[in-house]
Amino acid sequence: MTLPRQSNRPPNILYLTWIILIGAAVGGFLTGAFSITFVAAGTLLLSLVPIWVGERIGVTLPTAFVSAIAAFLCATLVLGEVGDFYERYWWWDVVLHGGSAVAFGLVGSLLMLMLVKGNRLTAAPFTVAFFAFCFAVMIGAVWEIWEFTLDQLFGLNTQKSGLVDTMWDLIVDTGGALIGAGAGWAYLKGRQNGPLTRAIHAFIDKNRRLFGDD
Repeated sequence: MTLPRQSNRPPNILYLTWIILIGAAVGGFLTGAFSITFVAAGTLLLSLVPIWVGERIGVTLPTAFVSAIAAFLCATLVLGEVGDFYERYWWWDVVLHGGSAVAFGLVGSLLMLMLVKGNRLTAAPFTVAFFAFCFAVMIGAVWEIWEFTLDQLFGLNTQKSGLVDTMWDLIVDTGGALIGAGAGWAYLKGRQNGPLTRAIHAFIDKNRRLFGDD
């Protein structure tokens, strides 16, 4: 398995995340906290899935994408659940929901550009942004349905305060979706100086065949 790289930018954040996960897994094993070992090891494996899937379907993921996925998994599974950050810090859930919504907004923009093969005449900026926004909000809504299902079937408390928690999550998801979709709009407008538009450009540059540019 080869790690995708960006030019002259070693994946320090990605390696640091992996080191933290391995350390947590080993530490949990040595201290008998096997739940920590299980979560850390599982998170480490999940962080490798995007690389593995990308290789199988012929998609090259920029280091920033893989690093963001690994860091998000670490933040939500290890810090959020095991470290109890969701209960300690009220803003933890907000940050993760907002960050994931921005990411899905970017994914929605990329999917739209794939569908039109990167044709800038066909891919009107507003159309791309609207699709990306709807895609990201849909993912957020499906996630809330998933949490509700878990709570109802297994007696969990993933929705915390119920309706209030769900509505704030959806509000944050909507805000994040606007940011992610806005990045797609800005990219098509030729404004590629921001970190999100640079991420879109990096992905397209590494996978030009998916966008009609062989």
